[in-house]
Amino acid sequence: MLRFFLRRFAVAVLVALTVLTLAFMLTRLSGDLAISIAGPNATAADVETIRRVYGLDRPVWVQYFDWLGRALQGDFGESYFFRDRVANLIGSRMPVTLTLGLVGLVIALVVSLPLGILAAVREGSWVDRAVGLVAIIGQAMPSFWLGLVLMIVFGLQLGWLPISGVETWDGYILPGVVLAFSAIPSLTRLTRSGMIEALSSDYIRTARAKGLSRLSILVKHGFRNAAIPVVSIAAVQLGFMLGGSVVIETVFALHGVGFLAWESISKNDFPVVQAVVLVLALIYIALTLLADLLNAVLDPRLRTA
Repeated sequence: MLRFFLRRFAVAVLVALTVLTLAFMLTRLSGDLAISIAGPNATAADVETIRRVYGLDRPVWVQYFDWLGRALQGDFGESYFFRDRVANLIGSRMPVTLTLGLVGLVIALVVSLPLGILAAVREGSWVDRAVGLVAIIGQAMPSFWLGLVLMIVFGLQLGWLPISGVETWDGYILPGVVLAFSAIPSLTRLTRSGMIEALSSDYIRTARAKGLSRLSILVKHGFRNAAIPVVSIAAVQLGFMLGGSVVIETVFALHGVGFLAWESISKNDFPVVQAVVLVLALIYIALTLLADLLNAVLDPRLRTA
């Protein structure tokens, strides 16, 4: 198990270093940062002053290694627009984004797992086709459009839920449902296919021959084996949700990391953009590593893969 963890951890470190490099280079590929910071009405002297003050007159490789060394210590510099440490900005906004992502994942699992199991048990029936239709609709529906519809129906017309802000816990419900809707199709299909494969296995027939109850066969024997790929995709979906929170937080005016990224992009605040991309990517890498470890616990055969 230790060798398995070390191999996966080494891969995660290499991916993290790659993300560090890409986060730095992508902002440089967008053009001259000094011109973007100065704005369209700035003079050549203003641009040169900004280039000198922010160290943009140094060679790119010097800027990169300087930023890399500080980023590895958790120092992402200072925001050009907010005039605060980038780490402080992200730290103050992260609880909203993490809570939103976890709410979305819980809703997605609560809906998709029973649907997937039900579709597998009733394979080929109208129930199976109805679940498949729900998955297709969820895959095709734009998240921003669904968010606006939910705001109009449940926020404005019925007045049941708030349409912006998270001053109370119910402020997470509508954006959480929107995030969950994008993850439900893949989780449902994966649960269905895994359960169908598990229910046709020899150990399931043996369990039936022993006279075990239908519920015990489905949950204890069938779903335990079908859950292995679901664990991986759930971690991946949580990472997607955190990244996709840029759209959802903007629609619902939630001041999380996603909304911070949108603000920073609109203000050409490149240190914040770099840091947000890096932090979200590192969370995604950590979730993938955690999923690999959980899969290894559920299926010991994966430890030697």
